Amino acid sequence: MAERTICVVTGSRAEYGHLFWLLREIEDDPDLQLRLVVTGAHLAPRFGLTHRAIEEDGFTIDATVDMHLAGDTPTAVATSMGRGTIGLAEALARIKPHIVVLLGDRYETLSAAQAAMVLRIPIAHIHGGERTEGAMDEAIRHAVTKMAHLHFVSAEPYRRRVIQLGEAPERVFTVGAPGLDHIDRLELLDLEALEKFLGFDLGERYFVVTYHPATLSDADPGVGVGELLAAVDGFADHRILITGVNADPGHERVRKLMADYAARQPDRVALRTSLGHVGYLSAVKHCRAVIGNSSSGLIEAPALKVPTVNIGDRQRGRLRGPSVVDCAEMRDAIAAAILRVLHPDFADTAWAAPGPYAAGGASRRIKTVLKDFPLAGIQVKRFHDLPEVDCA
Repeated sequence: MAERTICVVTGSRAEYGHLFWLLREIEDDPDLQLRLVVTGAHLAPRFGLTHRAIEEDGFTIDATVDMHLAGDTPTAVATSMGRGTIGLAEALARIKPHIVVLLGDRYETLSAAQAAMVLRIPIAHIHGGERTEGAMDEAIRHAVTKMAHLHFVSAEPYRRRVIQLGEAPERVFTVGAPGLDHIDRLELLDLEALEKFLGFDLGERYFVVTYHPATLSDADPGVGVGELLAAVDGFADHRILITGVNADPGHERVRKLMADYAARQPDRVALRTSLGHVGYLSAVKHCRAVIGNSSSGLIEAPALKVPTVNIGDRQRGRLRGPSVVDCAEMRDAIAAAILRVLHPDFADTAWAAPGPYAAGGASRRIKTVLKDFPLAGIQVKRFHDLPEVDCA
């Protein structure tokens, strides 16, 4: 068969982590040609210049698109999206792939989808159909679904939702969460090696804290950060590993408060902008709990049998298992949730509870469809109507 060129676009470290094994699967298949476009936070110094990690992993970057992330106001982000659309259109027009692969719901993803749609390049979308009612990601995700031609969802309820959005059932595939492939395919660090990697003594008890702005909230994101930090201050016998904030509007306020908090307690708190796949999952594996509002607390942490305290509305609507405790964005509620997940009986729950996302093999399943699905006529999309319900 003729070689099929698949272009994957990545704009952030977290998204790249989910795409890693799919990139490997495509690269290792002799019938496929991988093209990789890097944009967004990967190219920004304050987010760790994570494009370097992609190159260190051995991937060739075929194009970089600087979105000029100069600020974190809504106007600055919207301007970056426009610049991204221009640059991504130029990159995709030059690469001329048979299909473009996009993951998730960030604004870089929307810029890439718009460019590919106008260039009439088929789009394959990963992690569609999900709900995050506290973030603008919700609207972006569903918008990309309507532009996409193939859909790879992480759980069966999400498949039903994508079909409810009018997508043809034969183009929607339940594959699981590709980020969980790391757990099956990587050798994670033991605690001693993790501490050496971090250059920080975690001790026997520590939390992993990840907090991002809730982009649909009018509240100052600094208020939520303050409540979170006040709550963990009540657990002085636990050390804190804080991971970097993403590039959402309001991120600079979150970043500064976290950095100041870590600087005041250098022996107890470590802040790391980016840990990489092995570093992050190893940190989660050995911690007492994941605390914050990241999707990793609902997907990766349960798969590693680690409890999660999920704060606020950012992940409201996303599937979660019994190892996740939701709480309001107030210090007393957060502290109570932490106490709950630290109870020995709750640890037993975390170990026994199956995660809602199928673990292992998602990347291989996605690659197989990308390789074999007929592309002739794929641009024609007809709205799939659900059966009518008699309401009489």
